[in-house]
Amino acid sequence: MLKQENVVRLLPDVAVHTQLGGTLDWVGMADIQVPVLFDAGDGETQRTSARVGAFVNLQQPTQRGIHMSRLYLQVQQALAETRLDTAALLELLHSFIQSQAGLADGARITVQFEQLVRRVALRSKHSGWRAYPVLIEASLVGGKFAVQLTTEVMYSSTCPASAALSRQMIQDKFAHDFAADAALERTAVLAWLGSEQGIVATPHAQRSTAQVCVSPVAGGGLHLLRVLDAVERALGTPVQTAVKREDEQAFALANGANLMFCEDAARRIRLALDADAELADFRIRVEHRESLHPHDAVAYARKQDPSA
Repeated sequence: MLKQENVVRLLPDVAVHTQLGGTLDWVGMADIQVPVLFDAGDGETQRTSARVGAFVNLQQPTQRGIHMSRLYLQVQQALAETRLDTAALLELLHSFIQSQAGLADGARITVQFEQLVRRVALRSKHSGWRAYPVLIEASLVGGKFAVQLTTEVMYSSTCPASAALSRQMIQDKFAHDFAADAALERTAVLAWLGSEQGIVATPHAQRSTAQVCVSPVAGGGLHLLRVLDAVERALGTPVQTAVKREDEQAFALANGANLMFCEDAARRIRLALDADAELADFRIRVEHRESLHPHDAVAYARKQDPSA
């Protein structure tokens, strides 16, 4: 009978064998599934499911690959247990570089998830949840730490041109229904204004999106709610959650008070974000998904240069 002994076996590692030489910009893993803990700025930390990308630059031309499993394990441990903020991201990027044993001197991470935010109704006492998409990107290259947060606001946009054309048609219908030399009775005019025969045209509106990508100042935080609130206030017509009839009427009033082309929306958002001293930079993309035609109206803007 053969006697078996406990023997430590060395597992093969073909990654150390060089084939084609050369450095690589980024190497790593995408769509790592992990829970994250995030405070949007209201003091309440939520746990949510995220997809993470973890990368380092391969700076050793004779090394075939990096230690990917080390990145995976670091992501799992750090993000599942520590609240996601700029300090945690910087520490994690440092650990990425250190884990590669001299193969890399730069690191990058992306974290993508949805953040639930409770929004109150416009007039009723109801409220509901809105899920806002969040993408956090951070890098550490040459000792320089950079981080940015991207999110998106959905809102209603009523076309100013369509509103003007509708008003003209209503005027024409009024002139047709009420003779110029006829005495006007207030009750008759009120009834006409409340009828479909009187209000013969309405402006077209569409569900629109504003994507904003912000970079906090050095030492600043990832204040998601602060950015969302600023953008929604600037637009005036963010989509609603719980809606009763009084809320729908208030929303119609908000649309009438905030007629806007995509150019108007982009400028409103830029003005609001320019006023935030906690933002070092930002980019804006506004898209109005037109109901008049199948192509969309799009506008881009970025932080204003004070010297311009």
